[in-house]
Amino acid sequence: MSTLNVAGREIALDKDGYLVDLQDWSHPVAEALAAAEELQLSDEHWEILDLLRAFYDEFQLSPANRPLIKYVALKLGPDKGNSLHLNRLFKGTPAKLAAKLAGLPKPTNCL
Repeated sequence: MSTLNVAGREIALDKDGYLVDLQDWSHPVAEALAAAEELQLSDEHWEILDLLRAFYDEFQLSPANRPLIKYVALKLGPDKGNSLHLNRLFKGTPAKLAAKLAGLPKPTNCL
């Protein structure tokens, strides 16, 4: 298990870099996780991360790619709810990387 230091606080991560305790998530934690992935979060990223957290609150699970794309399309429209847009934002692995940055568990069907 590894840790992430955010503002002098050690945040526990699992072997894949996901938060061990979902309560540890915050915007600074998301920024630090993104920096570890060499990613700078933009407003477009935050829009998806906030949506993912709402999805998790509603369904208690992290969506795989296809449900994620459908949910984004439903909530934000087809311009944002498509695989090209989400792959561009999240380095070709939107379900896994977005869940990690949103402080959610790894989607169960992602390797």
